[in-house]
Formats: sequence, structure tokens, C-alpha cells
Amino acid sequence: MFSTTPAPDGAKPANDLIKDGSDAGFMADVIEASRDVPVIVDFWATWCGPCKTLGPILEKAVLAAKGAVKLVKIDTDKHPAVAGQLRVQSIPTVYAFFQGRPIDGFQGALPESQIKAFIDRLIQAAGGQAGGLDIAAILAEAKQVLEGGDAQGAAAIYQEVLAEEPENAAAYAGVIRCLLAIGETDAAKEMLGNAPAGIAKSAELAAVKSQIDLAEQAAKAGPLGELKAAVDANPADNQARYDYALALYAAGRNEEALDALLEIVRRDREWNDKAARTQLLKIFEALGPVDKLVIQARRKLSSLLFS
Repeated sequence: MFSTTPAPDGAKPANDLIKDGSDAGFMADVIEASRDVPVIVDFWATWCGPCKTLGPILEKAVLAAKGAVKLVKIDTDKHPAVAGQLRVQSIPTVYAFFQGRPIDGFQGALPESQIKAFIDRLIQAAGGQAGGLDIAAILAEAKQVLEGGDAQGAAAIYQEVLAEEPENAAAYAGVIRCLLAIGETDAAKEMLGNAPAGIAKSAELAAVKSQIDLAEQAAKAGPLGELKAAVDANPADNQARYDYALALYAAGRNEEALDALLEIVRRDREWNDKAARTQLLKIFEALGPVDKLVIQARRKLSSLLFS
């Protein structure tokens, strides 16, 4: 936790944004703290004239950023270990850490305008955050984890976003997708039904509703092998091909499922009150508009309908 003890060079750190650091506290004060916002580390010493010039400028700029960054000041005479590990050869040297790693830095006493530009870069690098979290990056990570088969891990990441933004539709939908991935369809439906009013009609939740509908339909489709055999025995049996498409979707074979439905449209675009087209649109919604398979299938569907 950041303290309000005076800095060794006489500066007075204000509130929790500026801290006197140490080798022992570096992990907590810098690495862990940078998970939330960028943390600037100022390596200085009492005998260093340029350090005394830079320090107040840095502190002023950090305070002006109003919590978007923090500052840790480390006296290299008293705490040389981290400076040595980072190969600090002259002081003042400044490093900026974000998400546990160094992302920028400089040496020497810079003028106030350049310090402000430096901090602006850090804020931009942390970009578009609520509560210090890079929401877009975290959502992308969660999606990747879920696609990799770790539904529980993905759910934990989505919950991290919801802790900051309880009405983040993408994160809320992400948790529902995680429930579906582990077969908890009833829990997914309950969570969807309890969605906050502000996001209940969002595109993200409409997509997971389609995914739930598809999952329930697929559960009734029948064994994949039997359905494939039925289609092979009678390629004109659109119902068998339709059920086969649902079973393929349930098995995660999305491209084959789309192809099977497109084949029904090719054979009879009006079959069963346009059931194949309706199902295609549900899968498009469930997978999302930017999915590569969706883009390809939309083109094929347009070609079939307007040829």
C-alpha cells in the first residue's frame, strides 16, 4: 500500500500516488501495482543534482494525471539491487511498468513538457481503461482462453471485467458461453434471464441466446454417425441433413454444419418454411459477425439466394 512518508530528497509524496520504494518492496509496489495502472520508477540519489530537478516535475505530472499512473522513487544508494538488475548505469533513470513489465523509460532530467508527453504515452498505452483495467485486452484474452478449451479459466477472466463493469455485455455473455461450454445449459439460461436491464437487449446477449437455442436443438438431433448415414443413404432427405447439421454444430464442427445447411438451401431454399436459412442466421448470430466462417457462409448464402 502506498504511504505518505517524506521522500529522502525532501519531496513530500501526496496521497497514495507517490511512494518511496525499496528493493524488498519492488514486487508489490511496482510489479503487482502495475497490473492496475502504469507505475513509474524514478531511480535517484541524494547527491544527484539532476535528480533533484526531475523529482518535483515527475511528482507534479503524476498528481495531475489523477490516478492514471503512480510513482515509486528508489534511492539507489540505499537500494541498489533492482537498479543493478535493470542495468541502471546513470541517474536519474526512469522506467515505466505496466502489466508487470517495463514498457518505456528515459535517462536524465527532462523538461516538464517532455515529462507530460511521457506520461500521456503511458496512459495511452494503458488505453481506454476502467479502474485501471484494459478491458478490450482482457476480453480478448478471455475469448482466447475459452477457445483453447479452458472454460473455467475464461470465466474467471470475464468475472474480472464484470467486477469493474457489471453491465459489460461482452463479459456477461462470455460467462454464459463458459457455462454452455461445460454443459451447464440451465445455468446459462438462468443467467441470461437475469441479465441487467441495461444490457438485456444487447447484440452480445442476443448472440448467446441463439447459442442456447442451438444447443437445445442440437441435443435433440440424434447420434452424429446415424444422421450422416441417413444423409449418405438419401441425399435428398432435407430433414436428415438438417438434423445432421445440428449434430455437427453440437460437435463443434461449425464449418461442416454451415455447409450442410447451405446445401439444403441450394436444393430447396423454401424447404420447411425456410428452416435452413433461419438456422443459418442463428449460427451466424451465435458465432458473431466477424467470424471467418460466418463471413464465408454469408457470401455463399447470398450467392444461392440471388443467383
